[in-house]
Amino acid sequence: MITFTTPSYYWLNSWVMSNIVQLATQSFCKRFLNRTNDPCGRQYDQMTQSARSGQANIAEGNSRHSTSRETELKLLDVARASISELAGDYINWLLAQGIVPWSIHDSLYQHIDRIDLDKADYTDNVIHNSSLHIIRQKEKFDEWINSDDPNIAANCILILCMRLHSMLIRQMERLMEDFRQEGGFTEAMTAERLAARTQQSQQKGAPSCPQCGKPMIKRMCKKGIHAGREFWSCSGYPQCQGTRDV
Repeated sequence: MITFTTPSYYWLNSWVMSNIVQLATQSFCKRFLNRTNDPCGRQYDQMTQSARSGQANIAEGNSRHSTSRETELKLLDVARASISELAGDYINWLLAQGIVPWSIHDSLYQHIDRIDLDKADYTDNVIHNSSLHIIRQKEKFDEWINSDDPNIAANCILILCMRLHSMLIRQMERLMEDFRQEGGFTEAMTAERLAARTQQSQQKGAPSCPQCGKPMIKRMCKKGIHAGREFWSCSGYPQCQGTRDV
């Protein structure tokens, strides 16, 4: 029997919200885009793909958390950009109808914006339970998402897009701070490799750095007129840039 390890993004509020936005956008496009206002179907494709990109890149980015924080940040930024693009499509839809998006001071805007998501709490059967969780969280906004008035639906989904955008910004800021403090898998592997090379050089009687006295590591020039030539480099590089000829 193959064991499936559940990814941690199932517990992220940003991933749950991205699924709500994706489901709401699919519903909106099916109900309100037609051959009259979207004759080639490009708007439908663009909006549903932007919504999918937001959800998919949150999932893929979080899946890279243990191996590359840099990649995780880049994918989250792609998700953020996709949701920002989707929000722009809803703004354009409203303007095309001669409607100005709701003010942040509007009572309905504030009401929708203050509806909290419940904390994800799965014990087992995670895919099944997380799907139920997404449906139940979406139901909190269904009164407006499923409105027969496309302008109400567009305004509601626009608010959710902006909330998701803010969630992703905060998530990226936390990751950046963790990265500054701890580094990532790639950085840890580089440090381990450097430590091993330093120990190997010490065992082979490598010279000491003329600037700081640390043991030196044999390296090879990769470019320039000296490409392919070996030289001794300080193991403290880049803090120390001492070198010796081999």
